[in-house]
Amino acid sequence: MKLLKIIMAGTLALGIASSTLSADAVKGQKLFSKILKEPCGMTGAKFAAKHSQEEWKELKASGKFEEEIIKICPNVKAGDVKESIQDHISDFAIEFANDSGNVPSC
Repeated sequence: MKLLKIIMAGTLALGIASSTLSADAVKGQKLFSKILKEPCGMTGAKFAAKHSQEEWKELKASGKFEEEIIKICPNVKAGDVKESIQDHISDFAIEFANDSGNVPSC
């Protein structure tokens, strides 16, 4: 009986964790559509496909994600995209990168 409770709790925790992990990419997709789609002049799919997952992760880790947004989207200026929003958009870009096989709906 105790083992069953532990298994059920573990299953519940994994379910919650997996939906939380995907929430950032979903939020990033919404933020891209709201904030960057028009200034970039491209869809989220084209934006995310500019790099592979590993390249996006490296840009995020090195702190050069905003620079890359400005490079890809010349109408975006430094400071236009807050750091908290960058985290979500970078998760979106990683999730839908050119080597991910995923296609966003924006």
